Amino acid sequence: MKPAVVLLHSSMSSKSQWLPLKAQLGDDYRCIAVDLQGYGASPFPADAGADYVHTLAHEVDAVVAAISSRLEPGEAFHLIGHSFGGACALHMARRMPQRVQSLTLFEPVAFHLLPAAHPAKAEIVGVVERIKASAADRDATRIFIDYWNRAGAFDAAPESAQAKMAAQIAKVKLDFQALLGEPATLDDLSMLTMPSLVMAGAHSPASTRLLVEQLSVSLPNASALTTPTAHMGPITHADVVNPLIVNFLSGAEVAAEQS
Repeated sequence: MKPAVVLLHSSMSSKSQWLPLKAQLGDDYRCIAVDLQGYGASPFPADAGADYVHTLAHEVDAVVAAISSRLEPGEAFHLIGHSFGGACALHMARRMPQRVQSLTLFEPVAFHLLPAAHPAKAEIVGVVERIKASAADRDATRIFIDYWNRAGAFDAAPESAQAKMAAQIAKVKLDFQALLGEPATLDDLSMLTMPSLVMAGAHSPASTRLLVEQLSVSLPNASALTTPTAHMGPITHADVVNPLIVNFLSGAEVAAEQS
């Protein structure tokens, strides 16, 4: 049976972001791309309301349910995550470390791992507070999009794209709630002994670049790479990022066969 690869996308995206990688992996793997809650074809969290607290556990529960019918009972799989999907992948790997054969992360936004007093933590907390304080969805979306891309990126987008992004900002707020409320620490990652690849974009915000530095030290079997991209590298520069992922997966497969 061909090895399985589970792919988790970023906020304000969908499983379709992985189509180029799936094409490059070809027939060598069984790719299982999942829409995270509130994105693509996946419904918004059903219990969301005034007193609802969203968690990464909620997201991973939904992922596990979505992939269960496509994997054999207990089957191992490679796990790939970008941004919010990367933070979900870290939680998922801690939940089932025996089944995750390798872990590939492009700038996982696991902000709960940042040192509380570090300027990078203050930077992202400030962004979240500005988003929460915005009276209009478009204003909140502009803050979010410009932070991860560049100043003016939201206003430069077509009107149809702006409307689509603004319609997803409610889920982004839940994503941030889950990320900042996750109780895991860097010490908790010592259990993740599978081969891991963590990647950062050279032009990304300080918050995610610091996270990748931390993960490269805290994950016991990790290698780190910097790409000439920004945070959305897997989407904007798939031709740069995807070959690195394919090469890593190939090496992880060889290591598994030799063990």
